[in-house]
This record gives sequence, structure tokens and C-alpha cells, in this order.
Amino acid sequence: MPEIHVEELKKDPEFLANIKRLEEECKEEESIAKGYQLLDAQLVIEASEDDINEVFTFIVNTAFDRLAEYLSTHRSFDMNDIEERAIARAIYEHAIQRYSENDKKGAKEMFLVLHHTIDHEELKDAMMIHACAVMAGNSFENFIEDMVDVRGIDETDPLAFFIQTFVQPNDILLTMYAKYVQEGKEELKVLEESK
Repeated sequence: MPEIHVEELKKDPEFLANIKRLEEECKEEESIAKGYQLLDAQLVIEASEDDINEVFTFIVNTAFDRLAEYLSTHRSFDMNDIEERAIARAIYEHAIQRYSENDKKGAKEMFLVLHHTIDHEELKDAMMIHACAVMAGNSFENFIEDMVDVRGIDETDPLAFFIQTFVQPNDILLTMYAKYVQEGKEELKVLEESK
């Protein structure tokens, strides 16, 4: 990776013009993917906390609006589509935040909804494992320390933002958590039945 000279970027008129253009496109198109690009650029130039929070709020609010739309039309997130992957990522990051803040009910519900709406088998299983870990009473710290295998992360994978690698194979974890998998599926029946 080339070294980034933050002070030079803060004064670079072309870079700043690109950020401004990205900000306009992000809002006009209501694009969460562009919102993440804008957030990354603002983090690089160490933008104000208010600017960063504004973009983050836009990402989360827009993602939940889209999620509501997808749930009401029984549509799944296509994880090959950049925008839909960004929507799922925003929901996932919010779920992880809820989990890390010990809001287990909120985290579980979001992981289950992601399991229901993501069109990608391995990722669906990973979301169910997240939900089961919450239902089993694991703290966020225990989940990360005891269950997640960070060595298995491929940083070039566009799905690397989602925890998908665990110390046990997914099928074994889902079998170990069979009781919670069943509970999760029961809770999701409401969404299935509304189709």
C-alpha cells in the first residue's frame, strides 16, 4: 500500500472536489455503497466527527429503509450487487454494534433478519451462527475470542466485512446450536408466512 499523506490530501483540490462530488452523488442516488466510499475518504482526511457521523447516520437510516422495503416485497439481498452488499453490511455492522453494547435482543433480531434476507448460503449460515451465539448467552467478547477464526479472513473478499469463519466448521456449529437454530426459524416464520 502506498503511504497516504493526509495533510497533502486535505489541501488537494482534486481530491476535495472528488469528495464533494461523491457526497452529492451519494445523496442524489441514495447510494449506501457511495456512502461507504465517502465515509472512507472522510476518515482518511480525518474529517470532523460531525461530518463522519452525518455520513454514518445516512448509511444506517437508508439501509434500514431499504431493508423495510425488501422485507415488505419479500426480496433478498443479492450479495453480488455492490449496492445490496452495502445495505447488508450496514445492517450487519449495526447488529454487531448492538451485540457489542449488550443489546442481545436487537442483535439477535437483526442477525435473524439478515439470515432471512441474504441470498448467499455461507453467509446465511454465518448469520444464523451469530444469532445462535446471542441466544446461547455468549457475550460479544466471548463470541469474538472463543468462536471466531480471524485467521480465515480473506481481505480481498468483498464479503470480508462479515464474520464468516469460525473455529468450528459451520455445519458442526449449526448442529451444536440445533435448539437455537430451531428457535430462530420459529421467529422467522412470521416473515415466511407473510409471503
